[in-house]
Amino acid sequence: MTGAALTGFVTGLSLILAIGAQNAFVLRQGLLRAHVFALCLFCAASDALLIGAGVAGFGAVVARFPALPAVMTWGGAGFLAVYGALRLRAALRGDYAMVLAGQSASLGRTIAIAAGFTWLNPHVYLDTLGLIGAISTRYEGDAARIAFGVGAITASFLFFFSLGYGARLLAPVMQSARAWQWLDAGIGVVMWALAAGLVLHR
Repeated sequence: MTGAALTGFVTGLSLILAIGAQNAFVLRQGLLRAHVFALCLFCAASDALLIGAGVAGFGAVVARFPALPAVMTWGGAGFLAVYGALRLRAALRGDYAMVLAGQSASLGRTIAIAAGFTWLNPHVYLDTLGLIGAISTRYEGDAARIAFGVGAITASFLFFFSLGYGARLLAPVMQSARAWQWLDAGIGVVMWALAAGLVLHR
């Protein structure tokens, strides 16, 4: 069981470490110190649901709906493009008085944006329902597969809470509007690159 759990942990952590839209959003909220716990919990719990479904064999459902990948790709690309544009517009305007004062969007809006990054991202389904689900089939018996899934879920919780609360270590260098401009510009470019990648590689 320990070996299966460790494999699940390493697999989950390796998949989630890649720079992505969701991670960039959690990092930004962590810097703002706004709704960090709720956001990290939402992202990790969403991963837990998807990983659980993948280990349970739900990946087969995706194969039955060949149009689903295309729908998720275009929906995800559109969401990333819009959010990227908003971040680039914020960088161009350079008005960060509210940000520097520690103000952020409401909890509801923050979770809604996180939901878009999570559930409209085709790569999330590929990683959780597909890859993690496929690797779990190597283990015979429910106990070993559950241990593998728990390991992957643990990695997700550890990563998101570390990212969300660890972001405040960067706070000393984020005390100026110029620093936030660079951050938002970088996030905007990443969002557009991810959107283009989804469309071009579908």
